[in-house]
Amino acid sequence: MLKKVFPFIFIVTLLLGIALFRVAFPVIASPDSQVYYFTPTPQPDGRILYTVKDGDTCTSISLLNNVSLDQLRLLNDLSGDACLFIRTGQLLLLGVVEKQPTAGPLATATSVLPSPTPFNGTADLCVLLFNDIDGNALVNEGLETALAGGAISVTERNGKVSETEKTNAVEETCFSELPEGDYTISVAIPEGYNPTMRTSIELKVTAGDTTKVDFGAQISGNIVDEPGTPVEVTNNKSPILGILGILVVIAGIVFGAYALRLQKK
Repeated sequence: MLKKVFPFIFIVTLLLGIALFRVAFPVIASPDSQVYYFTPTPQPDGRILYTVKDGDTCTSISLLNNVSLDQLRLLNDLSGDACLFIRTGQLLLLGVVEKQPTAGPLATATSVLPSPTPFNGTADLCVLLFNDIDGNALVNEGLETALAGGAISVTERNGKVSETEKTNAVEETCFSELPEGDYTISVAIPEGYNPTMRTSIELKVTAGDTTKVDFGAQISGNIVDEPGTPVEVTNNKSPILGILGILVVIAGIVFGAYALRLQKK
């Protein structure tokens, strides 16, 4: 029985070994040969020349340079069996490249732009110092009005302008015909008032514009209960009540400890 099975086992083993060998060492087909064409550089006069090398033939030269054999013969007057007598170092004409004329630079049209005319106009600046009753740094129309007794100073950075005007209780303080430039605007608050915003700002004044700036001030030591009704700030806290409260707490702790001690007895 073993003798009958042995050939079958041998064949299966052999086929399995071959299959494993093919997997481990696959047969790689050699790539197709690729033809490379030689492209010599044209001469300054446009001629493309090839220098014959040892072992070259007309056929190999035509294949190497992608030039037909008939064209190679025609360009080099190789009629009949003249190809058999080409020699090493001989120059063969492969073709002629026509030189293209080089275009000159194109003229560029330049548009002439008119020179800008500087504008030497002036500007207006109006500054309002208002009674900021609610202290929110915003003008409440109809309630918060202009505040008198202050002063507004306007100074141009380069010293072209330096003016100071007093404020009034009717309207904002305006400065007319200011030259364009960078300015510092500052305000002096009347006595008895505190500022509710910065008292100095820097801004750029542009010719032809009218710029408006607001500054707010509030009565010192007053807060607002209702709009338009200043209420004096008072301190109603009493230190005596605080001391009594502490004593009551200490007494409670002492009595509690004493009661606990009596219960243990």
